[in-house]
Amino acid sequence: MKAMLFRPFDFAKWLTIAFAAFISGNFGSGGGNFRGLSRLGKGDWRYSATSHGDMPDFTPWIIAAVIGVVIIALVLGVVLMWVSSRGRFIFTDCVVKNRGAIGEPWREYRREGNSFFLFSLVVAAGTMVLIGITILAVVVLLGGFSGNRELGGGATVALVVILSVFGLIWFALIVFWALVSQFMIPVMYRRRCLAREAFADVAKLIFANPGPVILFVLFMIVLAIAIGIVATMLACMTCCIAALPYVSTVVLLPAIVWLAAYRLLFIRQFGDQYDVWATVAAPPTTPLPPSRAAPA
Repeated sequence: MKAMLFRPFDFAKWLTIAFAAFISGNFGSGGGNFRGLSRLGKGDWRYSATSHGDMPDFTPWIIAAVIGVVIIALVLGVVLMWVSSRGRFIFTDCVVKNRGAIGEPWREYRREGNSFFLFSLVVAAGTMVLIGITILAVVVLLGGFSGNRELGGGATVALVVILSVFGLIWFALIVFWALVSQFMIPVMYRRRCLAREAFADVAKLIFANPGPVILFVLFMIVLAIAIGIVATMLACMTCCIAALPYVSTVVLLPAIVWLAAYRLLFIRQFGDQYDVWATVAAPPTTPLPPSRAAPA
């Protein structure tokens, strides 16, 4: 990190690397609350007008507007996911080759970035299907428990246990995908392979080395909390200017680069096939001073 950003300090390079880190971020999350649409499933298409006296019937326009907003949000989310997938390889290239470049790695790793995007899109679609199945299962269980009054307190305990199991499964899946997706990028960058091959290899690597991987996850959680505290303090001291998009990346770039390099150095210990610097010339280092000769 010091070699990249401070030896020597180049503000233009700093801004370029910060932009690469910014577009590699996950900035497509969000959600909405459309509980009023649940009334449509019961055939109550005119509930807005009939429940508010003589108000005009504009419910179809509201439905059309909501559908349009949802479609636009989905399209925008897919576009941002695609940019983020390509940006991950750009930022990795900046860290590996110690340079601030956008256009060249964008073109060079086009195949790998698109493959990672399509794989992530399939995972996101599968996640949405699983969420729907989970919600449906929970609703059915709630209906079964509420309709059976003979169970009493046992129904509450059983429901809590079932919901806890669902929660643990979802938490494990989220952590597993977050970890695998982080390590898929250096594997694809090193081998120039597709996403499915990298996913299988990284999953096998994680299950073969559970101890170091668990320690890595715990350490990254501690680091994320520490960086979050520092970011909050900087935002408060700058009247939330340091919390603005891209500005926050510029301000926290040393920590972002350090974390990125740490992930690459961690996976490098498992073999040459995981070393992203294997085909890159090592940066020049300052020679150590000559040591005194040891006594005979």
